Amino acid sequence: MPSLILPYRGVTPRIHPDAFVAETATIIGDVEIGPRASIWYGCVLRGDVNKIRVGAGTNLQDGTIVHVNHDRNGDYRQTGGGMPTLIGDNVTVGHQVLIHACTIESDAFIGMAAVVMDGAVVEGQAMVAAGALVTPGKKVAKRELWGGRPAKLMRALSEQELADLPYLAEHYQETAASYLAERRR
Repeated sequence: MPSLILPYRGVTPRIHPDAFVAETATIIGDVEIGPRASIWYGCVLRGDVNKIRVGAGTNLQDGTIVHVNHDRNGDYRQTGGGMPTLIGDNVTVGHQVLIHACTIESDAFIGMAAVVMDGAVVEGQAMVAAGALVTPGKKVAKRELWGGRPAKLMRALSEQELADLPYLAEHYQETAASYLAERRR
């Protein structure tokens, strides 16, 4: 069963051949997915009124929803306006996360069932706790753990937590590669 990959307004998603997209994922419009990235079961990436970028080696785990915000002044492709969703390289995004019109920098971690809203920035090597709500325009700084609803700074990340961030991304890259190998058999 193939994934649902749909063009919207003449823009077709661009998915690197080394990326894994689960059969029940839905990807629409101006979405670009980098090499070794993985989009797991039940994910929806809807790049209809702005662009979504998912970097190399990033994993969006089961049930994650990614959307954008529109440009009131016209087509974002002509004006450059609105709010895209930009997700860097080697980001780990837990199950059932909602990511909306924000920026998540490379090597960040977003815990299960978290929400990251419009204009928020999660810097590289930052962690958003499971269930957290990062409200519009907030900035989660590098090496910080934010949690709660609304999210606030809880503490600095430990050296062990920082060391674990690359492992989490690599684990999902390896798992995705095994799924791709199974699919090709």
